[in-house]
Amino acid sequence: MASSMMESLGTLNKDSFVSLLSKLIGESKFVQNNPPELIPQEDRIVNHVRDSLRPYSTESGGGPLVINHVAYHSGRGNLIVEYPGSVPGKIVSFVGMHMDVVTANPDEWEFDPFSLSIDGDKLRGRGTTDCLGHVALVTELMKRLGQTKPALKSSVVAVFIASEENSSIPGVGVDMLVKDKLLDKLKSGPLFWIDTADKQPCIGTGGMIPWKLHVTGKLFHSGLAHKAINAMELGMEGLKEIQSRFYRDFPPHEQEKVYGFATPSTMKPTQWSYPGGGINQIPGDCTVSGDVRLTPFYDVKEVMKKLQEYVDDINTNIEKLGTRGPVSKYVLPEENLRGRLTLSFDEASAGVACNLDSRGFHVLCKATEEVVGHVKPYSITGTLPLIRDLKDEGFDVQTSGYGLMATYHAKNEYCLLTDMCQGFDVFVRIISQLEQD
Repeated sequence: MASSMMESLGTLNKDSFVSLLSKLIGESKFVQNNPPELIPQEDRIVNHVRDSLRPYSTESGGGPLVINHVAYHSGRGNLIVEYPGSVPGKIVSFVGMHMDVVTANPDEWEFDPFSLSIDGDKLRGRGTTDCLGHVALVTELMKRLGQTKPALKSSVVAVFIASEENSSIPGVGVDMLVKDKLLDKLKSGPLFWIDTADKQPCIGTGGMIPWKLHVTGKLFHSGLAHKAINAMELGMEGLKEIQSRFYRDFPPHEQEKVYGFATPSTMKPTQWSYPGGGINQIPGDCTVSGDVRLTPFYDVKEVMKKLQEYVDDINTNIEKLGTRGPVSKYVLPEENLRGRLTLSFDEASAGVACNLDSRGFHVLCKATEEVVGHVKPYSITGTLPLIRDLKDEGFDVQTSGYGLMATYHAKNEYCLLTDMCQGFDVFVRIISQLEQD
């Protein structure tokens, strides 16, 4: 049964895939997600997917596919497509193929980002790797199911989502589908989130805590340094102390080796700003910004609490903080002035550690090994906050993807057609294995 089903589904129709992908990349200019300037119109992608699947759907009467377009904002729909199986409650789902993309500046690219171009095995354009390539790939899988109508015990569900790249406009995508319980039945089987890269299972992601450290000192002439509180020096020394305490309290975790994380948790500055002034002025305030990337074995709220405790303690004992030179200081007693650090956070998100004992993980690993020739799960402290939300809701989330990590969010983005063909083969083997349960 399993081998006949795989023969029935066959391999990826390259011509059909490339034709659909060409249409999707042709829309990529209109699905860039960077509000308020660029608000994507994901229904432009939805329309191409529906056109491809409609002949094999209950909409047209030509096939078994059940298509449900769900939009919470005008022009910004999600699409749920189901191939019904014969056993109630038995299900496998492919989710996370998002229909928005990050921005691209054509002046900085070697080719037009908003039209598909082909260079040998390379399929080039914004969204080929992240994530319109996956939208086209899973559409081709559902199309093949609709065409061949294999007798499956499992229902196969694909969920194409809006608004993954930017969450500043809430209530658009998968979060609303979960809230409205439209995905609840997916909890009874493995859910494969198809939005990573390099053809291997991604089994762990990081949490992210964006932070800002505002530093208040006293501005004064640089020739009279003893009358100033140098905000830059205070920021440097304060941040050094905060980082030292962070790495003491949140060292590399033993589970990071099990999951193959490339890095442990990190806390570092990425931006520095100050109001401006002459080179002969000691600045009276500045702001350092950065992020914490946190492996999923530590609690985000606990880390935020600790960071605030560090800052409070430094402020209380600011006389003890390291200085820079004989007149560098953070307190001016004669003026009743004390330097001060003020910490604030933007929206934080938690990482996820996939369940390595689940049926979904074992099926994905076996399928990957059979198709790619080896399996090497990996973890990164990049963030996929949506999958943490799904895991917390009780879904068995596993993640994979068939674009290239090297071109993710990059200029001159591309994917490889051979990799996408292998992705299709992995999907077919996943379905086949689950039919044997």
